[in-house]
Amino acid sequence: MSISLPEDLPVVQAGAPESRTALVLHGGGGPRTVAPIVGHLAATLHTFAPTHPGWEGTARPDSISTVAQLAAAYLTRLLEHEEHDVVLVGSSIGGWIALEMAVQAAADERYAGLIGAVVDIDGVGAVVEGEPVADFFALDARGLAEAAWHDPERGYVDPAGFTDEQRAVQQANGRTMAAVAGPSMSDPTLLGRLGAVNVPTLVVWGGSDRIVTPAYGRAVAHVIPGAQFVEIPEAGHLPHLEAPEATWAAIDPFLTKS
Repeated sequence: MSISLPEDLPVVQAGAPESRTALVLHGGGGPRTVAPIVGHLAATLHTFAPTHPGWEGTARPDSISTVAQLAAAYLTRLLEHEEHDVVLVGSSIGGWIALEMAVQAAADERYAGLIGAVVDIDGVGAVVEGEPVADFFALDARGLAEAAWHDPERGYVDPAGFTDEQRAVQQANGRTMAAVAGPSMSDPTLLGRLGAVNVPTLVVWGGSDRIVTPAYGRAVAHVIPGAQFVEIPEAGHLPHLEAPEATWAAIDPFLTKS
C-alpha cells in the first residue's frame, strides 16, 4: 500500500508550468527557510515547495512517522502528477528526504525517469564516523545560532519576542522533527545505501556549518556515484540565506548540465 500525503498539504508554487519541475524540501525551520531557493529557481523551473506534514500546524498522518515514509509519500505524489525528470532540492532534513527519495526511486522501476537530479544543501541523515550531527534538541536559541550560522548574530532570534502562537508552532515543529527524523536526526543505514543513487547529485555545504560539518558533507558526497561537492565560504547550515550569490553560483551551472 502506498503512503499518501494529506490532500490539503500547503504547497507554494512558482515559475512557468511548462518548465522542468523542481521540488524544494525544507528543513526543521519550516518552509520560510527555503523561500529564497523557491524564488531563485522560479526563473528557470516550475518550483513546488510543500510544507511537510506536521510542520506549521499541519496534520501528520500516522502512516508518516519516518523520513523514509515521507520520502515514499513524496514519490507517490510526483507519480500521481505524472512528473518526470524532477529536480529535488533539499535543505537540512530536506536534503535527507531528497537523498532517500533518490535511493528509493533507483530501486523501483515504477519511478524510472521520475527523478532527474538532486541538490543536497547541508543535509543531515547519515551517520559519519567522527563527524556526529549536533544535538539539535539540546540547543537553546543562542546555541542554535552559533552552530547553524557563520555570523550567529544574523541567525539569533530572541524567543522572548515570540507570540504565544509563534511559540506553539515552533514547539510543534520540534515535536514533529523529533518524531520523523528521530532524536539523532540520522539513519544508520543511509550512508551505506547512497551508492544506489543514479542521478546527477550536487552536495552544497556551508564552510562554517557546525550542525553537520563540511567533512561530514564530503563523506556523504564521496559515497554517491559521480556526486559533486561545493563548499560555500562564510556560510553555515543555511548557505542560501547567508551567502545566496555563492550558493546560486554553485547550483545554477549544475542544473544547466543535469
